[in-house]
Parts: sequence; C-alpha cells; structure tokens
Amino acid sequence: MTLLARRSLLLGGLSASAAISLAAEPESSFTFVHLTDTHIQPELHAADGCRMCFDAVNRVKPELVIVGGDLVFDAAASAPKRGTEVYDLYAATIKRLEAPVHTVIGNHDVFGVANSSGVKPSDPLYGKRMFEDRIGKRYYSFTHKGWQFIALDSIYLTKTGSFIGRIDDEQLTWLSQELTRIPKERPIVVITHVPLATSFLQYASSPATPDMLMVTNAREVLELLWPYKLKAVLQGHTHIRENVNYNGCQFITSGAVCGNWWKGLRLGHPEGFGVLKVSKGEIEWGYRTYGFRADIA
Repeated sequence: MTLLARRSLLLGGLSASAAISLAAEPESSFTFVHLTDTHIQPELHAADGCRMCFDAVNRVKPELVIVGGDLVFDAAASAPKRGTEVYDLYAATIKRLEAPVHTVIGNHDVFGVANSSGVKPSDPLYGKRMFEDRIGKRYYSFTHKGWQFIALDSIYLTKTGSFIGRIDDEQLTWLSQELTRIPKERPIVVITHVPLATSFLQYASSPATPDMLMVTNAREVLELLWPYKLKAVLQGHTHIRENVNYNGCQFITSGAVCGNWWKGLRLGHPEGFGVLKVSKGEIEWGYRTYGFRADIA
C-alpha cells in the first residue's frame, strides 16, 4: 500500500467516524412533555380543558409524554359507578395524545379507599387495582435514546383511608436491583407524583400535613440514586411550577393541567404542562399554558 493510499484510507475512516457521530447526535436530542394533575371529571369543563391541553401538547410534537398522576377526580372517595365513570372519561380523552404515554399513579387515582366511598376492600378494583387494571404498572423503568426513566409509586395507603408520600419497601428493593443494571454513565430521570424535594412547604399554607406533601423517605430513595447520573426528578401533586436544583439534579414540578382543580389559578400558577428538551446529556425545562379559562364567578 502506498503512503497516499494509506492516507486516503485513514481519512476515509475518520470521515466515517465523523458521519457516525453526526448521525448519532440527533438520537441524543429529543423533546418530551411532562403533564400532571389532570383531575378529569364530568364537571367544571374538565374534559374540555384536557382536550385543549392535549391538543397543545400535540403541537409540541414530543417523542413521549409523561403523565404525573392524579389522572381523575376523585376515585379515592368515589362509589363504584363514579370511579368507573371518571376512569372511562380519562381513557377516552387521553387517546387524543399522539405520542407514547407513560404514567404514574396519584393519590386521587386509588379507588374507594376513603371511608366515605362505601367501596369494600373485597372489590376487585379496590385501591390501586383500578389503576393497574386500567392504566398499567404502578412502578417500572424504560429507556429512550440513551436515557433511563424510572417511574415510582409514591402513594402509601394508611389504615385510616388516607395516604402519605412514601416509596414502599417492595419498590426500594426493586429500585436497588434495577439500578445495578443501569450503566453509571447513563442519565436518569425519575418520575413520581408526590415530590421528593420541594420548597412548597416554605411559602404556601395547605390543609395537608407535610407527610402528605412530600415523600417521607425521600432521603432513602435519593441515597440509592446519587451514585448514578441522576439528572431530573419529575413531580406533581402541589399544582405549582417549581424547579429546585440540588446536587446536579433538577427537581421539577410541572404545575397542573387543572390549575386550581379547574377553578382558576393555583397560588398564581396557571393551568399548563412542562416541555423538556434533551440535548448533549442535559435537560432544559419550560412551562406552557394552553389557554383554558375557568368558568368561575
């Protein structure tokens, strides 16, 4: 082989590598949506609001949509007929979204657990079984273009018919095992309904107790995640827009599709959803409203 031929071969190899790199770059860049707290119901024009929101999401053209819980209002205190009705309404409306949808459970999605519901624990759809039957698993993991998404169930049911924010022992064991299969260099996004970290308690009064507003064993969960490349935690529940940056991770609360439960602004935060742009191993988050106007006096 002549020197010229060898040089041409090397240049050709470099060009091929560059082409592979350029071809791979778009694979690491994508846009997805985080929407949460739809609280769909037959009242308050909630279904119309959800349709407006989902149409706005479709215009973003995301590659996937993360739904952060509290899909319906209110399965927890619902009699069987109402529970089925709101889940059916949600199922019919969510079909409007064009991108693949991944969902976590919220406290209003558990069926019949409130003492006022009249639903017995022997009901085949009692508690989280309604969500599992209609929506899917309560915790799971998936990958998208080199990113790992971990969905958790943050709703820990109490014997009094209520809940606290907590990741149960079954999930902690699963999460510990799941993380061992994830390469340390792979970026991770965690999805939860109840926040792992929030400043909400510092500036907003609420009738809920702190253990209902935050995951009570968040430190235990995060200690499992910190050795890995945790880039973001997507949260809901408080209906506010918030991005808490800590230790290289963004704890993002993407407002609420329903705002103040379909009754206007929630502490000044409008109805909307989060748009997340992923590029070069980083996430940029923004919040978009979609034009809903509550019918309130």
